[in-house]
Amino acid sequence: MKIAIILGSTRPTRISPTLGTWIADALRGHGLDVEIIDLIQVDLPFLNEPEQPSLHLYRNESTKRWSEIVSQYDGFILLSAQYNWGYPGVLKNALDTLYDEWRGKPVSVVTYGGHGGFQAALALGLVLRGLRMRTLATNPQITIHDDIDRDAEGKLTDVDRMMKPYETAFANVAQEFLTLQS
Repeated sequence: MKIAIILGSTRPTRISPTLGTWIADALRGHGLDVEIIDLIQVDLPFLNEPEQPSLHLYRNESTKRWSEIVSQYDGFILLSAQYNWGYPGVLKNALDTLYDEWRGKPVSVVTYGGHGGFQAALALGLVLRGLRMRTLATNPQITIHDDIDRDAEGKLTDVDRMMKPYETAFANVAQEFLTLQS
C-alpha cells in the first residue's frame, strides 16, 4: 500500500514539512511505503477547470498532473494546520480540483494547532464524506504548546520530543493502513 502525506499548509513559517517527515518516518518504521506531497511544489491553480471534477474532463496540464499524482496512491494522510477553526484554502483547492481520484481511498486526518486542530478536522470530515473517502478511525490531533522549541525562523528544533506523546497514535494509523492492505 502506497501512502501519501499531503502537506496542507503553504505559509512561509509552516511546520508541516518537519511534522510530515516525522510522521513519514514513523509510518515507514511500521512497514508502510510513504511519500510526502508538498502543495507548494504541486503549485495548483485555484479551481481553474471549466468542467466539474466529477466529469473527469480535465483540460489544464496542472489538473492532469495532479490527477496522475493522486491516482498513484492507495491512501492518504492529510496534514493540516488549523486556521481560524478551519483548514487552509490550498488544501481545499487540492481536494476540490479532483473527485474520482479520491473516491474509496482511506484517509487519516492529522491536524495541528494550539488545541490540536479539532475544528479543522471537523471541517475536513465533511469534505471527505462528500468525496466518498474512507476516514480511518485514528486521526491524531497534535497540540502545539507555546513551550515547543523553535529556531529564529519558527521551525521546530526538537520534533522528537514534541511528537513523543503521539507515537502510539501513529502506530495505530499504520496498523489501520496495513489492515486494509491485507
